[in-house]
Amino acid sequence: MQAMGAARGFRVAARRAATAVALVLAATLAAPAGTASATATGPYTVTPVAGDLTAYRISGVYVAGVSSGAYLAGQLQVAYSSRIKGTAVFGAGPYYCAENNAEQALYGCMQNTWPDHLPTLEGDAALWSSYGWVDPVSDLSGRPVWVYHGAQDTTIASSVSADGAAFWSHFGANVTSVTGAGAGHAWVTPYGTNACGTTGGTYLNNCGTDPEHDLLAKLLGSVNAADTGPLQGSLIRFDQDAYAVTGSAASLDMGAAGFAYVPSACAAGQGCRLLVALHGCSQGYDAVGTAFVDRANLDQYADTNNLIVLYPQATTSAANPYGCWDWWGYLGVTNYPIQGGAQIETVMNMVAALGGA
Repeated sequence: MQAMGAARGFRVAARRAATAVALVLAATLAAPAGTASATATGPYTVTPVAGDLTAYRISGVYVAGVSSGAYLAGQLQVAYSSRIKGTAVFGAGPYYCAENNAEQALYGCMQNTWPDHLPTLEGDAALWSSYGWVDPVSDLSGRPVWVYHGAQDTTIASSVSADGAAFWSHFGANVTSVTGAGAGHAWVTPYGTNACGTTGGTYLNNCGTDPEHDLLAKLLGSVNAADTGPLQGSLIRFDQDAYAVTGSAASLDMGAAGFAYVPSACAAGQGCRLLVALHGCSQGYDAVGTAFVDRANLDQYADTNNLIVLYPQATTSAANPYGCWDWWGYLGVTNYPIQGGAQIETVMNMVAALGGA
């Protein structure tokens, strides 16, 4: 992968100093982040138990994310389009939008002060596909992609979100774009702790809608009604070090613990699908406890749709003070958006451990 730094479309960041990273994150986190919290209480939660990831009968793998997690979801989809069958994102732009540059991330991929260079990004993906650095872009044709942008989201410009949808359409994906009336920059869920237009806190907003029904129907083709009673499955808390490509999750700005929700039907041997759910900045376990795991409204659908949900966890470091996923190159390597990227490969190790081919 060393040659990648010289390939067309890659440029080493002019500055990757902490001040530039902080500038990006300050815009991402326009409101103060919430403090760490214990597991929420209610019929939508289940107490996590320690365990290892074991293989189940997985028939398909999908990804979803919000903010930095949405950008990582896009990286996973492009890098492994032969294995990942669909993507859903809240509040993000096109693949490789930051071009390994913190200032581009801020001014071109969150704000639209600078262009996001969409044609170049499309060309990069096609070129890297020809090199074998990502799966064939032809695999993206027909893939279901669901793109959500909050009408009150001032963190990601609407034009950037629209270019995110256009990137997928360029490669023939089956794209649905949604504008969330009144929604801020957040994962929108019926169990959200914030008002609809909020940007901040847990980044879990209640807009009186159920986007999870729609995104899962898009990804899976159809969806059964959610379980609104006590959950019937198990929430596994596992050691992320066991799957980190370096042997240390902390070295990749990933937390010690990750989570996976396994419905009882999947544990009993029935065929199931797998959804990788990626939180945003200041939304991981070390920041807000299991709020995202509990309240994302995915486990409720998992119970009734034979769907395992994997929740990898990012954490903070000096270069990443808000616990974002690496979508602009903060780990200091240029291969972060392709096969071989450290966070991508670590998440795919978890997917493989769960039985995702």
